[in-house]
Amino acid sequence: MNTMFNFRKIYICLVTFALMFCYVSSAKAMNVIHDIRTGQQVDGIRLVVEGSEKFNYDAFLLDNPNRLVIDLKNTTIKGKQGISANNLVEGLRIGELANVKGKRLVFTLKSNANIKKKFILEPQNGQNNWRLVIDLSSDGRVVTSKNNNKVSSTSSNSNKSIMSRKKVVVLDPGHGGKDPGAIGRSFKTYEKNITLAMSKELKKVLENRGFKVFLTRSTDIFIPLRKRVAIARAHHADLFISVHADSTVNRKARGFSIYTLSETASDKEAEALAERENKADIIDGMDFSDNSPEINDVLISLSQNDSRNKSSKFASYVVGEMKGRISLVNNTHKFAGFAVLKAPDVPSVLLELGYLSNYSEEKYLRNSSYRKKIADAMGVAVSRYFKDPEVAASF
Repeated sequence: MNTMFNFRKIYICLVTFALMFCYVSSAKAMNVIHDIRTGQQVDGIRLVVEGSEKFNYDAFLLDNPNRLVIDLKNTTIKGKQGISANNLVEGLRIGELANVKGKRLVFTLKSNANIKKKFILEPQNGQNNWRLVIDLSSDGRVVTSKNNNKVSSTSSNSNKSIMSRKKVVVLDPGHGGKDPGAIGRSFKTYEKNITLAMSKELKKVLENRGFKVFLTRSTDIFIPLRKRVAIARAHHADLFISVHADSTVNRKARGFSIYTLSETASDKEAEALAERENKADIIDGMDFSDNSPEINDVLISLSQNDSRNKSSKFASYVVGEMKGRISLVNNTHKFAGFAVLKAPDVPSVLLELGYLSNYSEEKYLRNSSYRKKIADAMGVAVSRYFKDPEVAASF
């Protein structure tokens, strides 16, 4: 009996030890950096650090000279790493962290910079590596100094400038010129005219709320879908809103809806609508011919993650403000592969203001006071979106 008891006791101890060993080994898995690379963007660069494990990191800016510092804890680096020439980063130094095991990456900068975004991408499409992505722009930054391993502001004017920067919203009046869009059943209203009138009204509301607003078109001209996206990125848009009006064979159909990007549509109606809107121009995505395939993968991943999540968050604010003000379709927030929603780094939505095929709704959309009602609700939604803690933290 004692022998059996001792055997069980030893067996339990061995199993416990094995489990503890596996846990400790897993917890202390070293992140091995395989690649450090940069890609040129319109107003700066994208920095990508690729490793074997999820990143435990700190990233901050220093001055005199201008530097970006990335502290990577529990990390080692495989092989000799360098960076390609670009307009912002001048060089790279690699050192050891002072108090913990890991590496410090110091990127010397040619000018002042601002960390626009920083995020981690999980392994995708069969890949095993994790990626740390940091977007740097050269349009000014908060100058910092480091004391006792803490980063503190040394330039209140710079900080105030960054924090008070007006958020940029680009409004895209759908269709235009040779492309009239949908045509109303009862009053023969052209969609292109409604979208332009709505966008101009919304521009006034947003500007009164302190936003910087641009239109992709302000007159009756045709703009290819791909160029609409390019215009948004050229203005460094923080939010892109494409404005449309719907139409269907069912004259009873009515209601407002909002779309965000999805590779698969949320329903057959959304799929058909996306196909119809996209016929004006064929686009598979942004033109990234100057970047490496690896950078392109990151941009596509961003489209599917960070920007898509923010787009959905904004859509939820829009739906919340529209409830009780105007008629909404069921499942108001829908998903489709609209070409104008495919900017990789700009949260984007597409509004369907209502159905021009419905007598009442066509009549409403022709009325300036009704469009003002929609614009006012949109103004509140945009303000709430930019005040959202998760969104505000990215600026």
